[in-house]
Amino acid sequence: MAAPRRPRLALSRRGFLLATAGAGAVVGLAPAPAQAAAPALPFGRYGSPSARLNAQTLYVDPSGQGDFTSVQAAVTAATGSDWTLVIAPGTYRETVSVDRTRTEMTWLGAGDGPRDVVIVYDNAAGTPKPDGSGTYGTTGSATTTVRGDGFTAHRITFANDFLREEHPGISGTQAVAIKVMGDRSAFHHCRFLGHQDTLYADSNSSTLFARQYFSHCYVEGDVDFVFGRATAVYEHCHFRTLNRTDRSSAPYGFVFAPSTESANPHGYLVLHSRVTSEAPDAYYKVARPWVPSSSTTTRPMLTVRETWLGPGIDAVAPYANMRDAHPWQDQRFAEYRNTGPGAEITVPENRPQLTDEEAAAHTREGYLGDWMPWKEC
Repeated sequence: MAAPRRPRLALSRRGFLLATAGAGAVVGLAPAPAQAAAPALPFGRYGSPSARLNAQTLYVDPSGQGDFTSVQAAVTAATGSDWTLVIAPGTYRETVSVDRTRTEMTWLGAGDGPRDVVIVYDNAAGTPKPDGSGTYGTTGSATTTVRGDGFTAHRITFANDFLREEHPGISGTQAVAIKVMGDRSAFHHCRFLGHQDTLYADSNSSTLFARQYFSHCYVEGDVDFVFGRATAVYEHCHFRTLNRTDRSSAPYGFVFAPSTESANPHGYLVLHSRVTSEAPDAYYKVARPWVPSSSTTTRPMLTVRETWLGPGIDAVAPYANMRDAHPWQDQRFAEYRNTGPGAEITVPENRPQLTDEEAAAHTREGYLGDWMPWKEC
């Protein structure tokens, strides 16, 4: 029997993404405020365009009550540095790109939480470009792309709702919700929703070690859905592995696929977080290394510490190879004081553990240096 078609944006059985109901409105767990209210209402604590936070604040509202109706239009207008975008509740079906000249930019979701402000599109790596010049590729599939340094987002959902079952002819099913490349990029109380390659935490080049921080965020997907070469700290985050109707055997996928450069002493650090699953028990791996076939300078790094791993994780063999030429044992994978059924140590050689002395170097301060984005929470 064919799997039932999910409504647009319904990426998770439990409804972590909302379904759309017309331009700018969302229905489900957290409907947007009525747009017929007074002009200041959609922007909540941030006021209206007539009461700006500062001289470089732009208001985005899908019903026309702000400066722009699309996020990309506001980004295009915000040239230079130190702009704030206040984004009213609604669903923004568009792709958005922040180039490297737009630095120190802040996006504030003006709803009660990240479910109220959704930026979503459905390109995949194998989606043909409209001009006939080929397909988008993994990077080009991103709904949101951030290249500028000093980017911060609060209470926003970044999503890619490409569904494999809707596009059986597309083999490149990587579909990125957001690709972040800038240094000092911070996300507080945000959600990242997709299936394969949801959150691309990367850098602008292999010689730049971009620092990124994710606090109290939610990420869902199935294959390598947190990946890239950034120095990234995930603190108090929730990672959710999805069920799959297109596979009948384990593994369904991998939570992390870091691609850290060998010269970078810091890769991905996950602390005080949790991993849950919609899939059967033990159908997911914690990670596999992503070593691009053309690279000779990549040695992925991942440390998961003081984190709860649910039964969806294969506790016996939590790591896997992406290619036999780069076995996971040769990479920099380690754990420290994790709990939960997915963290049970049954085969010690499959679960490298840090000593107390080694763990002292794997902290947010050690990874991020003099940049302290947790003070913005």
